[in-house]
Amino acid sequence: MEPEAKKEPGPRGRANSLSPWRTAAFRLLMSPLDRVVGAKTAKPFGALGIATVGDLLRHVPRHLMSGTDLTDIRTLIRDHAGSDDYIALVAEVASVALRGSAPRQRVEVRLTDGSGFLDVTFFGVPHLIRYWQSLLSASNRGIFAGKLGWFQGRPQLAHPAFVMITETGFVGTAKNQAMAQRVRTSSFIGLYPQTAKLPTWTIADSVGLALDALQGIDDPLPAWIREEARLPGLEAAYRAVHVPQSLDEPAAGLRRLLFDEAFAAQVAMAYRRADASRHTAIPRPGRPDGLLAAFDRTLPFRLTDQQVAIGEELAADLDRTRPMQRLLQGEVGSGKTIVALRAMLRVVDSGGQAVLLAPTEVLAQQHYRTVTELLGPLGAGPLLGAPEATEVVLLTGAVTGSARAAALDRIASGTAGIVIGTHALLTDLVEFADLGLVVVDEQHKFGVEQRNALVGRADSHPHVLVMTATPIPRSVAMTVFGDLDLVTLTELPGGRADVSTTVVDAVERPAWVERAWERVREEVGQGRQAYIVAPRIEPVAEPKNKTVKKSTPMGDIEVAARYLPVHLASVTDLAKFLREGPLQGLRLGLLHGRLPSGEKDALMTQFAAGELDVLVATSLIEVGVDVPNATMMVICDAERFGISQLHQLRGRIGRGEHPGVCLLVTAAEPGSPTRDRLEAVARTRDGFELAEADLAQRREGDVLGTSQSGGHSSLRLLRVLDHADLIDQARAFAEMTVERDPDLTDPGVTDYVRDINELAQTDIDESA
Repeated sequence: MEPEAKKEPGPRGRANSLSPWRTAAFRLLMSPLDRVVGAKTAKPFGALGIATVGDLLRHVPRHLMSGTDLTDIRTLIRDHAGSDDYIALVAEVASVALRGSAPRQRVEVRLTDGSGFLDVTFFGVPHLIRYWQSLLSASNRGIFAGKLGWFQGRPQLAHPAFVMITETGFVGTAKNQAMAQRVRTSSFIGLYPQTAKLPTWTIADSVGLALDALQGIDDPLPAWIREEARLPGLEAAYRAVHVPQSLDEPAAGLRRLLFDEAFAAQVAMAYRRADASRHTAIPRPGRPDGLLAAFDRTLPFRLTDQQVAIGEELAADLDRTRPMQRLLQGEVGSGKTIVALRAMLRVVDSGGQAVLLAPTEVLAQQHYRTVTELLGPLGAGPLLGAPEATEVVLLTGAVTGSARAAALDRIASGTAGIVIGTHALLTDLVEFADLGLVVVDEQHKFGVEQRNALVGRADSHPHVLVMTATPIPRSVAMTVFGDLDLVTLTELPGGRADVSTTVVDAVERPAWVERAWERVREEVGQGRQAYIVAPRIEPVAEPKNKTVKKSTPMGDIEVAARYLPVHLASVTDLAKFLREGPLQGLRLGLLHGRLPSGEKDALMTQFAAGELDVLVATSLIEVGVDVPNATMMVICDAERFGISQLHQLRGRIGRGEHPGVCLLVTAAEPGSPTRDRLEAVARTRDGFELAEADLAQRREGDVLGTSQSGGHSSLRLLRVLDHADLIDQARAFAEMTVERDPDLTDPGVTDYVRDINELAQTDIDESA
């Protein structure tokens, strides 16, 4: 008997009708891989992110070779040059030669596809040399798997595992029954993405065991969807992808697997949209002469046209009985906070409360400072002569004792019209008098359940505004935020200065790094401030049993400036080095997530007040930090950050009248994918263009935020940029599913919803 199902939020806010059992297919696909292939075989699959049977079956071949095909060697080398990838190829043996003399002999093999060539070298004692020679002579065609390297400017494989294809099967350094059987019964061989400890034939063997276990199992996807979408059954799809019998089969099978991933996301979004439409919210029309009007009169700048237009859209949403479900995405520095604050003030004018949920204490404190400074006396509570004022309360994990009790009391009594905080707001101790609006900042750092935890606190369903400073392509918005209505803010406020970005090669041009520190001094000398960012708090431990010279980046802190940022710089070492070296005499602050909350807040306050010249920090300053006088940023080990993160960090400068300078210091080799990513950031400040480039290089699971929870992505195959049409189709079927089954009773659909909900849950760590 299956254990009772975990109750999860569903339609109408209740514990929904999720079945206490799962379909047999789903149970098998979600079962640990070792149950099918054994613990010893399953262990190395972890390096590929494969933990379950379903993960394995979605690990599709990179290439499918017919019995007579050979791998295009030139294309293979071009695609993997400089990547340190483990590759597999089918090739002919053009020559086998014995070089050297005992005991230092080697076998040199030249592989070919008829036009390109790849060298293979084996070193060993004489009896192994003779053994390899005999195997390599057994046939003129084989499968070779190993790490692509270079020797004297030519690509080569050193000591690859290999099997030679014969009329009866395989002979070689690795034998494989599944592939041997496939050669005898089929004309196709799959070459899988692999690792050093997990060659392609071991993966093929394991896939064969998984397919055997899946044989005859029911399909969890409802039959009417399979028929109308013209999709093959699940078992047939897996077999078509892994052991096709014709050239047409793999594409049809892969389309089914892609549809499964898209449908899992879209049906979850469709039920969330349906759930929201069933609720009733209290309209929040505001007052003509209330707090919002008073705030607008005191603004020291003019709102942009887009800020006004979006504000009117949000006002219309707040005036309805249907809860607002909005996603506000905005370019870095476009003024999303002002838009959100005006919506919050409208709710306060209507007698309700508004809460702003931030992912970290630093960001929550920054929002608190920004809001209180913008409001001035209007945020100090109702005073004589200012009856329209409200009170702003901050609640984070760092607020303790009597201060916490007082904050909870002001929230519960309704005295605090605006509440700002972290996940500390999600505890059961927090009660609201009349919660009318929930604003979630940087939504990708929260799970859906965390967002709903606040929504569920209100007696009536509050309006919801989700904000993100990470531009989102339409296909991602459909997949990740499909339950929200999207609105985009791209227009930047007037008076913002330009920011120039340069990639600094710390290996080839170390003098540029020294010049970077000089440039920081020059900016400070002109009365401005700078950020210096490093990816980690503590230095990387020195390798055991390895001599490390004192002149390396992990050695003596007194080494030349050009060495320090090259490899794995830490803010602690960096701050010490700069204080004692190139930035000696400047007022430096050190900020990272392990500092006490009060110290972090004090440092940010000092920097904002101009009491510090340079702030050496981790990515804590990525969002929400607004210091117009900061004009320069040096990002060390820039290759350790993603495109969107670099764009966010760069957005901390150029927020005033003076132009900004951003230097991306890196040891990444020119022409490498990592270096190309940095060059893309340097070329443009268009966040939407960078978002497309970012998504093209990253796993979709990272975009969905699942990596933050330690889970594995449900989108193993789907590429939201490449498969937008399929996502559209899945969205249409998801809408039909809700119409046919509004109470979510179909166990097949239930499994999909449960799967995506489990993967969406995210834990927040304020010590980042």
